[in-house]
Amino acid sequence: MGSLLYLSRKDVEKVALPMEQIIEALEAAFLDKARGLAEAPPKPGVHPRQECFLHAMPASLPQRGAVGIKWVAGYPTNPKRGLPYISGLVILNDPETGLPISVMDCTWITAKRTAAASALAAKLLARREARVMGICGCGVQGRTHLEAFKVVMPYLEEVLLYDISPDAAQLFVEEMAPRYPELKFQKVSSPYEAVGESDIIVTAALILREAEPVIRKGWVRPGAFASAVDFDCYWMREALEEMDLIVTDDLEQLSYYRSSGYFPRLPRVDGELGEVISGAIPGREDENQRTMAVFLGLAIEDMVTALAILERARSMGIGTELPL
Repeated sequence: MGSLLYLSRKDVEKVALPMEQIIEALEAAFLDKARGLAEAPPKPGVHPRQECFLHAMPASLPQRGAVGIKWVAGYPTNPKRGLPYISGLVILNDPETGLPISVMDCTWITAKRTAAASALAAKLLARREARVMGICGCGVQGRTHLEAFKVVMPYLEEVLLYDISPDAAQLFVEEMAPRYPELKFQKVSSPYEAVGESDIIVTAALILREAEPVIRKGWVRPGAFASAVDFDCYWMREALEEMDLIVTDDLEQLSYYRSSGYFPRLPRVDGELGEVISGAIPGREDENQRTMAVFLGLAIEDMVTALAILERARSMGIGTELPL
């Protein structure tokens, strides 16, 4: 029967798959999706506690040799317990036999591939000369989004940081400023200050059905790009209606989430990221367009990232072989 390679969270972190490689893998995966060469049904889930979820996320990308499932939990109360908000496992299978070939922690994968998808959208929808990035929510996603956007936005100069916890913003600066000494980091006291002067906007609050949005009409400057990592939780409908182009990662899953009570303020979506990559729909068409990505997170992203991690782990001799 053979064996599978188990990779713990520390193992996955030790593999340290470069962000550039994750973005490239996602671009290929989304192009496959646009061409009908990927299978990723809407993710079913259960909700053991209020505002908590466990989702099953299967996907198959035959062109990439990637097939498997992510079983992921999101518990907003976990950080207060010293635990990650997102946790879970990825199981990869052999596309020829269906046998499992690897089980690995998904915390690092989810954090990185989420930011990589936003950066891929920015590569197509943001102005290349963008210089100011505003981040609302200075947690894990704030950090990984800065890492990913540094790959695709070569002219970034300044990062404006807002968090409901000033300590979180301070910790962000202490951790990220030494990594990016070429950037100017500025903590601000309101979401408006983080949004109003930014070319790139990332909102990364907790995803809640009963959110209290704060971003209003007129805050987003012409020509800006926004990535709403928190669905529409930070955004008032009037602000979203100002957007000239809104893309998502999967219209079917967006419809599924809307039927479950999410995205009550999102007025419309103009297409999918894969359609922009393939040229089926246009991306940014002029310098003054306000563009936006509203992503749900797809298992195709997890599968191609996990497969690249598995290949790199084997070459580095990382992980534990377990018998089937």
